[in-house]
Amino acid sequence: MSTSTWGGNEVDLGAYLARIGVAGRGGGVRADLATLTALHQRHMAAFPFENLEILLGRPVLLGIKALQDKMVARRRGGYCYEQNLLFAAVLERVGFRVTGLGARIRMGGDTLRPATHMALKVAADDGVWLCDVGFGGEGLLEPLPLEDGARARQGEWTFGLAREGQDVHVLRSLHPDGWFDLYAFGPEERFPVDYTVLNHYVSTHPHSPFVSRAVVQQTGPELRRSLLGPVLSAARPDGSVTQREVPVGELAGLLAREFRIELTGAEAATLARVYSSGT
Repeated sequence: MSTSTWGGNEVDLGAYLARIGVAGRGGGVRADLATLTALHQRHMAAFPFENLEILLGRPVLLGIKALQDKMVARRRGGYCYEQNLLFAAVLERVGFRVTGLGARIRMGGDTLRPATHMALKVAADDGVWLCDVGFGGEGLLEPLPLEDGARARQGEWTFGLAREGQDVHVLRSLHPDGWFDLYAFGPEERFPVDYTVLNHYVSTHPHSPFVSRAVVQQTGPELRRSLLGPVLSAARPDGSVTQREVPVGELAGLLAREFRIELTGAEAATLARVYSSGT
């Protein structure tokens, strides 16, 4: 009897494929690079990055059935653990070999941060690929070869992978003024239980960037949209950014219009109270 590391045996694959818009394209999905690329691209297009459960006072649940209920059935998004755990389960169900990774966020800085970000290493077509559908604003749109010096243009964005020291790789994004470090990761294999512990810290600790304000993001081939607290921004490949502050009365409508996040009336009222209180 085969074992499941990522919960692939619990995934409703048909419902997931319908959610990301690949159902009805003829035939099944296969464990090859073309499928991996298509799933990564479509997942990124369908699911926004968001931390609203925390602001709504609810726990961030990482069980596969809970993730399917939230992200597939209720058409919500999630942050890195939610996004990549669901994606890992889907990939496992399709037949890919998936390895979990732990990454230290840099975002252009040099401060040593804990390894709280989740990414994936996936084997396909005799190669190994970095996959990450849960990084948010500057995330990969599709798999990147996990090779020293790898470089790829994805939409209008360019990503690169640099080696640092003996075992550390750094994912970079090319900005108009040069390479910008996104995060660094080593070869250590991580498992769902590791992310459960990290998720508790990220969703509850007062120093976590996700407990004090809304973080809602969506990356497309030509535009990156982001809501950080009350500020909505749109970033383009040429480095230009437009911003505006969103009044609390517009918040629910903006989430639905810009990020396809439909809140219930009670959820919208709770979020409005959080914003009004200055959280």
